[in-house]
Amino acid sequence: MEEVCEGKDFSFPKYEEKILKLWSEIKAFETQLARTQNMPEYIFYDGPPFATGLPHYGHILAGTIKDIVTRFQAMTGHHVTRRFGWDCHGLPVENEIDKKLGIKRRDDVLKMGIGKYNEECRSIVTRYVEEWEKIVTRTGRWIDFNNGYKTMDLNFMETVWWVFSQLYQKNLVYKGFKVMPYSTGCKTPLSNFEAGQEYRDVPDPEIMVAFPIIGDPQEAVFVAWTTTPWTLPSNLALCVNANFVYVKVRNKNSGKVYVVAESRLSALPGEKPKPNIINGSVDNAKKSNVKAKGTSAGKKENVEDSYEVLEKMKGASLVGMKYEPLFNYFMEFSDVAFRVVADNYVTDDSGTGIVHCAPAFGEDDYRVCLENEIILKVSI
Repeated sequence: MEEVCEGKDFSFPKYEEKILKLWSEIKAFETQLARTQNMPEYIFYDGPPFATGLPHYGHILAGTIKDIVTRFQAMTGHHVTRRFGWDCHGLPVENEIDKKLGIKRRDDVLKMGIGKYNEECRSIVTRYVEEWEKIVTRTGRWIDFNNGYKTMDLNFMETVWWVFSQLYQKNLVYKGFKVMPYSTGCKTPLSNFEAGQEYRDVPDPEIMVAFPIIGDPQEAVFVAWTTTPWTLPSNLALCVNANFVYVKVRNKNSGKVYVVAESRLSALPGEKPKPNIINGSVDNAKKSNVKAKGTSAGKKENVEDSYEVLEKMKGASLVGMKYEPLFNYFMEFSDVAFRVVADNYVTDDSGTGIVHCAPAFGEDDYRVCLENEIILKVSI
């Protein structure tokens, strides 16, 4: 047996290359497949990478985990077919061709011809095969590149449709909704990866909205915080965190009563009374204000000092309370909507501890409204 050198003379990369060379010489992977041919089949569904990009750390990490699973099954008496594949559908391929041909609009594709456009897309599918095989093999993964498949292959697409038809015939298909990024230019939903390619930090409007509580003796309102005010017409619920402590407070100046998370009381805007100008002119009031600047009396008043705490309660006790909707849209949902629900996705690091839910515009909003039966999945 060959001695393994130690210390500074030992190199993991070089030793890995020796192992890979040995596997290649003795056809280790092919031999394993042959020796396990008559053993029970273990089928491993391996999602293929996009055909248009080079492998990165995420592929290497996931590929290593997949290799561990399939090796274990092979070593415990199973025949495990492992074929590499290419994901040829979707916007990544089209995006590459659009850049190559300078295509900007749908009309450009129609002018070129869909058939020619598809052929251009097919032409780049195998562009990085050599690079992928080199890197995947170097990581030590056993997988068959010679008999790889492509999702654009007719037999692959027909198989997918056949599987779908089986699900449909067993009444396992339903019509539902999922909130996803959407491209108005391509007129199609985007994957998180595709949307992330054009991710930008942009300023968002931040507003607080008052929702009057139905039947409250003090005419209190829930104060919800949102950075997407354009979704307010689609509001169907308010969401709190069941574990948070909430407070009902009265503004000492205006007399208005609000409900917010105790830890977010400081986020409420302070409402100061207008300056009394009965015994003096407006100009005199302004001058008085100017003099106050720079003195301790002119410092910003603590917001919490502007409010009187009337009541404290756990978020769980707010669940089920009804409020008046801002608009008269979706009134047909009144029996089940426009009420408080609870979920742990509500945090107290920003806002008021109360989140406005518009299920058509947010993943969490949709999930929470679905779980609380404010909206329902529709069966086909």
